[in-house]
Amino acid sequence: MDEGAPVWITRARPGALATAERVAALGFTPIIEPLLAVAFLDAELDLSHVAALAFTSANGVEAFVRLSAERSPPVFAVGRATAKAAQDAGFVSVSSADGDVEDLCDLIAAGAPGPVLWAGAREPAGDLVGMLRGRGVMARGVSVYETIERLPSAEMLARLGAPLTVLLHSPRAGRALAKLLDGRSTPGLRVLCLSEAVASPLAGFVEPGSVACAPRPDESALLDLLNG
Repeated sequence: MDEGAPVWITRARPGALATAERVAALGFTPIIEPLLAVAFLDAELDLSHVAALAFTSANGVEAFVRLSAERSPPVFAVGRATAKAAQDAGFVSVSSADGDVEDLCDLIAAGAPGPVLWAGAREPAGDLVGMLRGRGVMARGVSVYETIERLPSAEMLARLGAPLTVLLHSPRAGRALAKLLDGRSTPGLRVLCLSEAVASPLAGFVEPGSVACAPRPDESALLDLLNG
């Protein structure tokens, strides 16, 4: 990509702000126009008999700390960004799977000291609780936030007809983008996805060869694709 080329940041705030800083540091022009917004839920947290916490996103961490002052249970996080969010929130014992939900399941199954509480999205991308139970780990989940699709501005939609690179971090964002692209001609669009699961909803809605997936579900790997 040419230096200064526009890169559309589609993830929800506040994560979009951190991504935009990294994109700008690489010499590109970030455009923050989320396809999703995060809404925190007034969930009731029952931490009785909970030996560890599991988070599959930084949003889950933020939602949890809004509801509880408890920071003593060990935390198992899906990746480094989620782990950092937990550490910044005051959790002392934080382990990162540095991967996806399956990697997190493996990490918890190997090291959880007892029953696990997962705090996450109302519509999660993967069933961590079910996977843990299948491995013999006592686990339950609570929805502490939800993601809501939002329509980009008319100015952003007009950019779809020009050369543009899009960053997608979740299957939900992939589905939202697919809806926007239905019936549109976007010959200059390049879509960079965090994983194959994120890219899957785009089949049939983008030009062949215009979608690339990070080799691992990590934002650093995703941003490496910008220079690919």
